[in-house]
Amino acid sequence: MSIRVVVADDQELVRSGFSMILQAQEDIEVVAEAGDGAEAVAAVHRHAPDVLLLDIRMPGTDGLEAARQVCAQSSCRVVMLTTFDLDEYVYEALYAGASGFLLKDVRRDDLVHAVRVVAAGDSLLAPAVTRRLVADVVRRRREEATARVTPQRLDALTAREAEILRMLARGLTNSEIATTLFVSEHTVKTHVSNVLSKLGLRDRVQAVICAYETGLVTPGAP
Repeated sequence: MSIRVVVADDQELVRSGFSMILQAQEDIEVVAEAGDGAEAVAAVHRHAPDVLLLDIRMPGTDGLEAARQVCAQSSCRVVMLTTFDLDEYVYEALYAGASGFLLKDVRRDDLVHAVRVVAAGDSLLAPAVTRRLVADVVRRRREEATARVTPQRLDALTAREAEILRMLARGLTNSEIATTLFVSEHTVKTHVSNVLSKLGLRDRVQAVICAYETGLVTPGAP
């Protein structure tokens, strides 16, 4: 079964380039393209894709607002596209429910890999810059006294689940966690699912944000 994708970017060359790369894959189908946020939201409602590649900066309804709507109204996974790895909007996109982000100069193979990873239900946390962005935004929000999560929220987790969450925040994959804890990858997946369920989180990106906000992991710590 093909991974259904919508590509949204106000630059036609970028949009068509990404579409051609993805469409060339046997397991990926680009079901629609969109030139702004409103078109992207409409395309998601119309085609029910698995993944939406969404430019952050677009005229009219921007990518951030589109991400909020798509994440709130559908199960479509959103990957944000940006020109700058320190784009302020990336922070808000992660809070809106995006599963990660890519720079627009991403390599062909990395683009395809990202779509497959996100479609499989995982999050695009591999690039160190993503974790750095999460840590930075939490630090800023703490300084502004606007942290959204209290440490008491973690009381619902078992000791092992808290340990798993700490490892997620440090960027470890399920396989790496399994190796570290000497358990099966299936066991790790079960723990991750329990963490997300107990904390009411959408995916691993939000789990990382939660770990930083509650102080379970300190920005800059190894």
